[in-house]
Amino acid sequence: MELRDAGVGAVVLPSLFQEQLEFEAFKFGCVSPPLPAGASMPGWFSDVDTYNSGAERYLNLVERAAAADLGIPVIASINGGSSTTLIRYARQLDEAGADAIELNLYQPVTGNRRPAAEIEDGYVDLVGAVRNAIDVPLAVKIGPWFTALAHVARRLVVAGADGLVLFNRFYQPDIDVDTLEIVPGITLSSSDDLRLPLSWIALLSGSLPASLAASSGVHTAADAVKVLLAGGDVAMMTSALLEHGVARVREVVDGVSAWLTSHDYLSVDQIRGLLSVAPAPDGDVAEHERFDYVHTLTSYPTPS
Repeated sequence: MELRDAGVGAVVLPSLFQEQLEFEAFKFGCVSPPLPAGASMPGWFSDVDTYNSGAERYLNLVERAAAADLGIPVIASINGGSSTTLIRYARQLDEAGADAIELNLYQPVTGNRRPAAEIEDGYVDLVGAVRNAIDVPLAVKIGPWFTALAHVARRLVVAGADGLVLFNRFYQPDIDVDTLEIVPGITLSSSDDLRLPLSWIALLSGSLPASLAASSGVHTAADAVKVLLAGGDVAMMTSALLEHGVARVREVVDGVSAWLTSHDYLSVDQIRGLLSVAPAPDGDVAEHERFDYVHTLTSYPTPS
């Protein structure tokens, strides 16, 4: 309610992880436990459940949100890359009353045996299977680590994605040089992190029959305006809320309204895509990107 009253247009719940869902299946004797190396059986899953309340309570949360009729969409999120268990839970979340499902495709591939095409085919198949299992809209959240990202984006939309979320973040650990240990940790985003999703939204806008959402780097009203100018439909905020609370939403919404008024625009529809990259006849704008790359490098002032 507080987020809605502050001006939020939709709420995406924290992700249910593929490993959690497989553990649920394991408890009923369906699959082997997906336990990471070095982790204890109840401990690791207990830690994850603390983050998102666990699979059963997550379903209950979706049911309560649907019954409360909050007035804004509540989007359930599942995170993984290959498990058929994701498909079953997507259907359960739909039946529980989720207004949409976000499929967060995150499966780092560190081996050197699987070719890129095989990995991408697996993602496309999973999106198609989830699409066939649910009746509500499907958003697919991806990372930027594809050789031909625009091609993959098109395949995901053809497979059934109603929207793409750009991008999920790869949280690299650090190294403690005194203890010689790997140290996990999260660094919240800043406005500088918006540049990557902004670039790809500008490139993809107008070339795909799907909504585009920017994730990572939306902290201010200016950031939200940039997303709209690039052609985005949604500006997502997480780090800004963790740092500043719900009040930051109202600041951003009011700031966007003030910017529109000061520039003589009546609505966001008038500015959406004004600075997107117009698609070339064959859909390839590589020459534009090459020019922009060279121009950016040569724009740095020469030391005197």
